[in-house]
Amino acid sequence: MRDKIIKDIQDSIAAKEALLQTHVPLIEKAARLIFDSIRRGNKIIFFGNGGSASDSQHLAAEFVGRYESERKGLPAIALTTDTSILTAVGNDYGFEKIFERQIEALGKEGDVAVGISTSGNSRNVLLGVRKAKDLGLATIGLSGRSGGELKSLVDLVLIAPSHKTSRIQESHILIGHIICERVDELLQK
Repeated sequence: MRDKIIKDIQDSIAAKEALLQTHVPLIEKAARLIFDSIRRGNKIIFFGNGGSASDSQHLAAEFVGRYESERKGLPAIALTTDTSILTAVGNDYGFEKIFERQIEALGKEGDVAVGISTSGNSRNVLLGVRKAKDLGLATIGLSGRSGGELKSLVDLVLIAPSHKTSRIQESHILIGHIICERVDELLQK
């Protein structure tokens, strides 16, 4: 057991080392894109399935509540929290439409849509991103593995350098936290 635990920690460190080598300019660009949107009075819209739904909610909470420093709440929402909308849209239109329909209702030009999918191929995330682009929202994708179809749809893709879902999700939350901190710093200037 001990050897497996050590291997898991080493794999997590290796994924983060790979992020350090390849993603710093991309994370900086994502933070700037989100900051610019918030500064203009727009919002950030997060969405994904399963663990990525949890990440969506976690990151929206960091913006609306606070990250590490006191500041006013920032406009961010997770499209994964309203069970009435999720079940109504899922029932009436199909599960693949749950994000697309909410983007259509809530998104506006100047907002940033952040689609999260460890595979990059979650149909409902892809449809949400497509709708966001149709409406003039900037789009960011958080993915893993090869980036899947998501990487060619979004304006900016951050592909966690791993093929293991847990390592991808760990990288996504790290990226999200870094973006939160950079946005907070930019707001203080």
